Amino acid sequence: MRAVVMGAGSWGTAIGKVLVDAGTDATLWAREANLAEAINADHRNDRYLAGITLPDALTATHSVGEALSGADVVVCAIPSQVLRPNLADWVEHVGPETTFVSLAKGVETSTLMRMTEVIAEVTGAPSEHVAALSGPNLAREIAEGQPAATVIACSDEQRARELQSAFHTEYFRPYTNTDVVGCEISGAVKNVIALACGMASGVGFGQNTLATIITRGLAETIRLGVALGAQIETMAGLAGIGDLVATCSSPLSRNRTFGARLGEGASMEEAQEAAHGQVAEGVKSCTSVRALADKHDVEMPLTNAVHQVCHGGLSVADAVSMLLGRATKPETF
Repeated sequence: MRAVVMGAGSWGTAIGKVLVDAGTDATLWAREANLAEAINADHRNDRYLAGITLPDALTATHSVGEALSGADVVVCAIPSQVLRPNLADWVEHVGPETTFVSLAKGVETSTLMRMTEVIAEVTGAPSEHVAALSGPNLAREIAEGQPAATVIACSDEQRARELQSAFHTEYFRPYTNTDVVGCEISGAVKNVIALACGMASGVGFGQNTLATIITRGLAETIRLGVALGAQIETMAGLAGIGDLVATCSSPLSRNRTFGARLGEGASMEEAQEAAHGQVAEGVKSCTSVRALADKHDVEMPLTNAVHQVCHGGLSVADAVSMLLGRATKPETF
């Protein structure tokens, strides 16, 4: 099996390392030629994973055609809102039997489609050829070889098992799942909830507040997932609560860090500058997730509050007041 990771950011690079460590022939595609050259020359990607030594067998290229030629597995490791135009550029180099794996966690703003749906639509690949990888997977910890698990979701169980083998190392344990919807919705919503946790932390709130946001964020995830046909068990697993806890709790999380800057009083522009060019997916996903919830008549007050802060001019303090001022009700999903 030959795999190519399209995108050499922190997560794409970490996954490229995982694949090589698992014994899979893997190549990284980097948008910038000088980044590909640096990875090949120094076996490092100090722009996104400073201090991490990459395997000698992990090579990089700037050429789309070279990267995709003969690839059995194409791992899409670019932000969700730019996946579609990139796929349009890649599709002529992809074979009909190719398996796609999405690492992006978001909902497309213009169509409200999940990433596997975008991949299938643009490439013409059958849905059973498209998988999603999602779990409590902070890129730096994975790149350091710290023990972690993930979920590879694909409607074709045999294909999921083949991918499981391709990604399995002594430190990275993939589980299979056929509930693609549950995995993807969990991944998209957790970025939004991580922004909320960051905002709360930036304001100075403690663990009670964070635990409340995480728990009620899980309730929002379950409500939306079930409305879309997902299984509750998926959202109670690694791709759901596992990813939610990791992203909401760790300072390595871009979404949590972005939210914390807003909570400290920074503007959206200042928070983005602090992210050093890396994308906090939840900033855009809060809008598309909210729209998807509205489409299916699902109540998601935390998601709405994050959207109002990021795009509606609402202050973090007013968002807290708005949430606490909601009518009381039983604790249900």
